[in-house]
Amino acid sequence: MSGTATGLQGAHNQEARNGLDRLLGELRPKLHRYCARMTGSVVDGEDVVQEALVKAIEAFAKAGPLANPEGWLFRIAHNAALDFLRRRARQEAIYSDEDPDMIVDPSRATEDRQVAATSLRAFMRLPVTQRSSVILMDVLGYSLQEIGSVTESSLPTVKAALHRGRERLRELANEPDDLPVPALAEPERSLLSAYVDRFNARDFDTIRDMLADEVRLELVNRLRLQGAKAVGNYFHNYSRIPDWHLVGGFVDRRPALLVLDPSDPAGAPSYFVLLEWADDRIGTIRDFRYARYAIEGAEVYVPG
Repeated sequence: MSGTATGLQGAHNQEARNGLDRLLGELRPKLHRYCARMTGSVVDGEDVVQEALVKAIEAFAKAGPLANPEGWLFRIAHNAALDFLRRRARQEAIYSDEDPDMIVDPSRATEDRQVAATSLRAFMRLPVTQRSSVILMDVLGYSLQEIGSVTESSLPTVKAALHRGRERLRELANEPDDLPVPALAEPERSLLSAYVDRFNARDFDTIRDMLADEVRLELVNRLRLQGAKAVGNYFHNYSRIPDWHLVGGFVDRRPALLVLDPSDPAGAPSYFVLLEWADDRIGTIRDFRYARYAIEGAEVYVPG
């Protein structure tokens, strides 16, 4: 191949990769809505999205021309979610699946979309085939044919899964929520409270002293850093912006820092931050400031 031909091919490949990057950016919130409901957690959903994006980038060079790039991406995300659920099932030694009957689904679009707005935990009580079909149609608006393409299922199977999944969600919507209110035990409660107090006071020097030497930071959808010195700049950036106030709480029953708008303290949190501790030091910071889509649909709780 001549130098000119090689250059043209390289330019074409780069243009295609740039197009993929744009598509990934545009679809990331939509992919997250799907994966969060498949896994029952906005945090686990983001993990699956990241895994799917890596797989998509790796597969793109060998994929050839894509007639339906969005469907291709969702198929990768669907399979990544299934892989995640299998891993979790093995870890918990609990799994569930069901072969749907070939039942034609009745048309109840308005009611079904209301049912689909239920909690992420409710979706987790559906078998995987039902869960994926209901999410793809009633949350994301895909057609029966598109769902069949993503899940690699026949049209009768998709219809049956939708029918059974919708019926089960209606039943679950009428059941009482008997889960206990989440609560933190010591010493994590005191550590989280101290972090919130010092952060809101903009006492970032004290917070830097709380970092483990090998602390890891993930600014989701933006960057990753490791080491106390590198992560220290993260707090410097927060010191320059006024649009945040932290409160301790829970996201999908996980301890979290909920970020409120100081001008609207009674409003809903705009995003959240997760901390993990290494003894009494901060071992991991996972900040969703640049992935605010992740809080949509989350079960958020602020202790009174």
